[in-house]
Amino acid sequence: MTAAEVNFDGLVGPTHNYAGLSYGNIASERHQHLAASPKKAALQGLDKMEAVAGMGLIQGLLPPHERPHMPSLRALGFSGSDAEVLQRAATEAPVLLSAVCSASAMWTANAATVSSSVDTADGRVHLTTANLNAKFHRSIEHPGTTRALRAIFHDPKHFQVHDALPANPHFGDEGAANHTRFCAGYDQPGVELYVYGRAAFNPAAPRPQRYPARQTLEASAAIARRHGLTAGHVVLAQQNPAVIDQGVFHNDVIAVGNRNVLLYHEQAFLNTDAVLAELGTKLQGADLIPVCIRTDQLPVEEAVTSYLFNSQLISLSDTEMALVVPKECEDSPRVWALLNELTEDSANPITQIRVMDLKQSMRNGGGPACLRLRVVLSEAEQKAVEHCLITPELVRTLRGWVEKHYRDELSQADLADPQLLIESRTALDELTQILKLGSIYDFQL
Repeated sequence: MTAAEVNFDGLVGPTHNYAGLSYGNIASERHQHLAASPKKAALQGLDKMEAVAGMGLIQGLLPPHERPHMPSLRALGFSGSDAEVLQRAATEAPVLLSAVCSASAMWTANAATVSSSVDTADGRVHLTTANLNAKFHRSIEHPGTTRALRAIFHDPKHFQVHDALPANPHFGDEGAANHTRFCAGYDQPGVELYVYGRAAFNPAAPRPQRYPARQTLEASAAIARRHGLTAGHVVLAQQNPAVIDQGVFHNDVIAVGNRNVLLYHEQAFLNTDAVLAELGTKLQGADLIPVCIRTDQLPVEEAVTSYLFNSQLISLSDTEMALVVPKECEDSPRVWALLNELTEDSANPITQIRVMDLKQSMRNGGGPACLRLRVVLSEAEQKAVEHCLITPELVRTLRGWVEKHYRDELSQADLADPQLLIESRTALDELTQILKLGSIYDFQL
C-alpha cells in the first residue's frame, strides 16, 4: 500500500477580521481592531496551497464556516430580522458580534485530531472534531466542522468522523495543533505524540499561572482510545507550563515534527528526556532524529513572534525535507541565520527553507502550520476525497470566486452590515457547489 500525507488547508472566510478574541495568543491581542483584508488573506492562503502542491505534495482544502453565525446570536436572545439581530448585537454586545463573525476556522490544525488507518484497530482513518471550548468564538465551530469533515471524508469504508468530546473544561481539546504522528514512512505503523497543557483531574499537577492551558490530558487520552490506538502507538507528553505563560498557546508554536524528525525548542516539554526516550522506543523502523533549538540560540519570545516552529515540515523525498516558514522568519536576522544553519547540518534531513507571505493570518496568530490539517491517506483513501484536493483548475476557480465575493477591507464596524451576511452566504452557497459538498451550512439546511 502506498500512502501520503495530505495537507488540508483552511480556506479563509469572507469575514476575516482582527477582533483580538484569543487571550494568550500574543499576535491576536497585539493586532486587535486593525482593518483586515479578507480578499488578501484568502489569496495568500491559496498561494500557499498552490506552492505546497507545486513541491510535489498532495494538497486539499477545508471550506470556511458560515459567518456571521446567526443561530448563535439567536440562541443568545437576539431576535427579529437578520438585520435587526445584527444591529442589536452591535449595540448591546459588540464582543459577541465579533465572536460570531470570526473566521478562525481557517486554522484547520484546530479542526480535528487524525489517526492514520495504518495505526487504528479497525483499519480506517479516524478524525475527532475538536471542541475548542477554551474560547467562545471557537467553541461554536465544532458542529460546522463535523458536517464539513463528514461531507469530505464521507465513505464509511475508509473513514470515521467522531463528534467533539463533551464541551467541559475537563476535556478541553484543541485538535492537531497539539498532536504529531511520527513514522518511518507514511504507510508504516506510527507513534502519535499527544501534548497536553494540564491534567484536569489532578489539580496538584503543574499548570501555567498566567495564560490558560487549553488542552487537557484527559481529552488527549480519550481521543487515543476513540481511535482504537494501542499503548505502543501513543505518547502523552505535558507541555512546559512556563512557555504557555509566554504565549505558546499550542504545542505547534514551539515544536514541529514529520516522519522521524522532531524540531523543538528546548523549553517545549516538561520532561523532555523522558518524552524523547519514549518516542524513540515506540517508533518502529527508523531512529528518531531530535533537532533541539536552545534558548541561547533563540529565546522563547522570539520563537513566538517569528513563528519559527509553526512551520510546515514536509518530505520532499525519503531523505530530504523542507521547512515552510512565514516571512517573519526571514525578517528576523537571528531566526534566518538559525534556519540556514539547520539546512547545512548533515545530522538532519532538512535541506530547504521555503518562505510564505501569510501576514493576514500571522496578525491573528496563525502561521503555516495553523492553516493545515495533516491527514495520512492511502491511494484508495485519496480517491475517496479527491473532490477536495487541489488541482491547477480548482485553484483558478477559487481565485476567481474570491475576487468575486470577498471585500478588500473589513473593519469591526463592518460586521454589523447586513450586506456582509448576504455576501458571505452567497459566496458559501456557491463554494459548496464548486467543491461538491452538498448542504453543510445552517442557512442551507
